[in-house]
Amino acid sequence: MIYVTAALVVLFALGVAAGIWGVFIERHLRVIREETVQLQVLPAGSTPIRVLHFSDLHLAPWQRRKLAWIARLGKLDVDLVIDTGDNLGHVDAVGPTIAALQPLGAKPGVFVNGSNDYFAPHFRNPLTYFSGPSKRISETPLNTERLVCAFEGFGWLNLNNRGGALTINGSRLGFIGTDDIHEHRGDLESLGKSAATLGPVDALIAVTHAPYLSAIEASRAAGASVLFAGHTHGGQVCIPGFGAIVTNCDLPRHAAKGLSNWDGLWLNVCAGLGHSIFAPVRFACRPEVRIVTLVAKGN
Repeated sequence: MIYVTAALVVLFALGVAAGIWGVFIERHLRVIREETVQLQVLPAGSTPIRVLHFSDLHLAPWQRRKLAWIARLGKLDVDLVIDTGDNLGHVDAVGPTIAALQPLGAKPGVFVNGSNDYFAPHFRNPLTYFSGPSKRISETPLNTERLVCAFEGFGWLNLNNRGGALTINGSRLGFIGTDDIHEHRGDLESLGKSAATLGPVDALIAVTHAPYLSAIEASRAAGASVLFAGHTHGGQVCIPGFGAIVTNCDLPRHAAKGLSNWDGLWLNVCAGLGHSIFAPVRFACRPEVRIVTLVAKGN
């Protein structure tokens, strides 16, 4: 009986320590992850393109340290910015979000929206994530139009169910994207249609918020070399040595963050910088932005 009691005390202490770490420490340990695998997608002889990919900021106006950290990203040596949505985390976050991203707005960029760019967060039972992808329960609209207009004012391409092209370091990049599939706003057929209207490009890049398997397949069918996505939070609460417990979509757990290859299509999932204000925790899954380098084929 003494050993059982001691074991329970140890387990309780470990649980308390893990909770303190996840709530008060790790969720603030933001990191810039530079991918060591360089994606060979550009024509031979092309100049490399450094891509800053961020996602799932879930910003609230009182998060001053996070807002300041994001603003400093504008000093990074990158050539292209990709924002895969869920920037907002509060009804009053639009202005602070635009201000924090203003330094990055000086760089070429593209963006799509996530569900949290349309509706404010709402408390939900975290156990519901084990029963499948979450369903929206909030009906509080956000000022999405103001956010989108600001990003377009930066010169960033709006890829919500549309496409576009940018010339970066001498390479003409084509972009195709969808609005949030998780929120049932994404038009997968638009990927192929957008690609068909771009004309000759040196590489085709797809962008979406939630990396559902249907988005992966549609992006590959449209001819994309790379798909950038977010949404999963990398699992947000992970088990060391096991990884993500859930991905909040049908993406397998092993691909919850980072690079994976799907029959020739590279998928880059950013674990994001934030979390819902109603679930302020990260465990074994530090908040992140990612830098991926596109290089010439054969390098």
